[in-house]
Amino acid sequence: MMDKNAIIESGMLERYLLGELSHAESLQLEAILQEDAELRSLYEEMESDFEKMARENAIQPPAKVKQQLMEKVIGDTTPVIPLNENRANKQYLAIAASFALLFGVTAIWLYTQLNKTQESIELVRTQNSELKNELELVMENYDDIVGWYETINDPNAVQFILKGNDKSPNAKAISYVNHANKTVVLNAKELPTLDADHDYQLWADVAGEMIDMGVIPKNTPMIAMKYIDKAESFNITIEPAGGNDHPTVERLISNVYLE
Repeated sequence: MMDKNAIIESGMLERYLLGELSHAESLQLEAILQEDAELRSLYEEMESDFEKMARENAIQPPAKVKQQLMEKVIGDTTPVIPLNENRANKQYLAIAASFALLFGVTAIWLYTQLNKTQESIELVRTQNSELKNELELVMENYDDIVGWYETINDPNAVQFILKGNDKSPNAKAISYVNHANKTVVLNAKELPTLDADHDYQLWADVAGEMIDMGVIPKNTPMIAMKYIDKAESFNITIEPAGGNDHPTVERLISNVYLE
């Protein structure tokens, strides 16, 4: 006689429910089920679970498939043991449960794949958006560079170099003055970095009066400053952050006289 543990571990009960055992194997198992109450109880519980699954998922197969399944399941209509008078119907329910399980797993797989595809599409969209923003920034920078190049290379632009004094010997800035279109551009790349509490400010000396030309922004190599007519010199001072309404003369670090 077959060992009970071997029957359970080999999946023989499931195969019996699905009608996959040979006639001889079915007879042998049915004889064991009649004699072993514990194994029979396990089988009936398993059978009940399959029926429940089949009814809950309730997938209606095509008529042709149903007919073929019934022919395979019912086969010999003579009952073998009195344990399951409706075995054929229950086997059909077990097979239906298997189909339901298969369809359920397939649906979950398709849903997972769909989510992955949607995530991939969203990632591509995000990357494309980032690339577009980067391209727009590059084009803006390119336009700025072209604009500055045209400005400082204008035949009417005159270059003046502001060198640092003993208070800031490493300071240097280059100004481009165009009297024809009344513009001033300052290259402040070589001015030493200031702390957050201070800014550089550019002044024009007109007949002894210092006139504000604007605060020089930090980390901005090229900047358009105010054009002051009849300026005799340009002067750079260190002022409190945001600029001052008058120059702090003792903090003058660079100047140049305009010829």
